Order: sequence, then C-alpha cells, then structure tokens
Amino acid sequence: MNNFTRGLKKFIKNKNTITIIGVILIIALLYFGYTYQINSQVRPTRVPIAATTIQPRTKITTDMIEYIEVPADALSENVMFDANEITKLYADYNTVIPKGSMFYTDVLTTAEEMPDSAFVDVKEGDIPYQFAVDMESTYGNSIFPGNQIDLYMKATNDNGEIMVGKFLENVEVLAVKDSEGNHVFENTEENRTPAYIIFGVKYDVNILLLKAKYLSEVEVFPVPHGAWVGTEGQIQVSSEELKNYINEKTVMLSDSQLTGTESNTEENNG
Repeated sequence: MNNFTRGLKKFIKNKNTITIIGVILIIALLYFGYTYQINSQVRPTRVPIAATTIQPRTKITTDMIEYIEVPADALSENVMFDANEITKLYADYNTVIPKGSMFYTDVLTTAEEMPDSAFVDVKEGDIPYQFAVDMESTYGNSIFPGNQIDLYMKATNDNGEIMVGKFLENVEVLAVKDSEGNHVFENTEENRTPAYIIFGVKYDVNILLLKAKYLSEVEVFPVPHGAWVGTEGQIQVSSEELKNYINEKTVMLSDSQLTGTESNTEENNG
C-alpha cells in the first residue's frame, strides 16, 4: 500500500473530516433546494386574462382573451389556464369581469347553470311578483335590488273621496328589469330604463296585488321605506281598509268556476 492510499484512509477516518464533509453536503443541498424553489415560484407562467370588460351573462369568446406572464406564486388555485375551457363558459349573472382580470372558476358558469337573479333570493313560501314601474315611479331609476320599499295605494271611495294609505311595508326589491327582461343594473355599459321591479310576497298578498292591478280606480306605487306620503285633502287609511276595499270590489273564482266544471256537472245532472 503506497503512502497516498494510507494518507487517504487516514483522512477519511478522521472525525473532523467527516463532520466538515457532512456540513458541506448539507449546505449544498440547502442552497440548491432553495434556489430551485425560488426559481419555480418566480418562473413566468402564461395566463389568459380578459382583453376587455366582460358584462354579466356574456359568453366568453376568443377575442375577449389575451395572455400575460406572471410568477407562479401569484396564482391562486381557482385561476383557469385553458382558453378552450374558458370559451365554453359565461360570466356569472352577478359578475362583471374587468379588463385585465384573470378568469376564475367561481365567476364563470355554464348556460344551463345560469340562474335568474330575480328568483335566486326569493324566500321559501313567497311568490315572485312583477310590479310595473317607470323612470318617474322609481325616482329617476334610484330603486336598486336589495333596497327596502313600501307600497302605497291610492283609490277613490264611493263618496268620491281619494284614499291613500300604506298597503305593504318593508318589501325587499329582488330585481329591476327593463321592458325586454334585462336586469337594469347588471350591465355597466348600457343605460337601461326600468319597466318592472320584482319582489316576493305571500300568496294572499299576491292575490290582492293582482286584484288591484285590474281595478282602474286603484293605483299602487312604490316609495322608499320610511318615507311619508300624503297630499292635502286626501284621506289617510290603514292597510286593512285598503285590503277590504279591494276585496269588496272584486270576487275570487274557484278553479271549478274558471273551468266551468260546476255548470257542466249541473247540466249533466239535469
């Protein structure tokens, strides 16, 4: 055995040597591991973004998509990367996707899953009611979904006196739509004129509103919740009086009367 071999064995068996080599290896592993981790996080990733502002209920098309590169660590789990998948979807009913925004799974939906926001928040047991309005009765298009309103009723009694009273109180507006059924406030690039407000009511109230709708001497109009309505010379009446007035002026037909079942049965029996 030559002197070099004996010296090498002696060097390797030295505890200090082993410790130094171990420390060097650990430092090297930490350095290369840290460098790899940093590079993987800052490595640019190609991501599709909105090339223009996309309005609610809009189908995504290829001309609405462009690309940027961002560090991987700036991306969340719900970012979409596949443009082919994105162009199969729509911006959700309550979402405006701003220009330059990434596409996220929770703001896109399919045509089949697209709900009408007018009915999403209808409480259990309520019936959605479509109430006709215009620019004037909405105070210059100032009644928004989520607002609380009161419904007032104006009518003329048998003595020719004008009656005014609060018919319903604290009604939540679910939607405001134009004459074509579009949501007035969902599109930030169009000035839409209100034609209907939609809210939920119980069955008996729904019937009363339908009755009032067909009485030419009755007018029902919305007022911001808490506002006072009154004109000199008018008679202020309670909601109960107004309901009684409507019921006295109308009748409720049963299903059999509407279909003629009772009269047909009587004729058959005769």
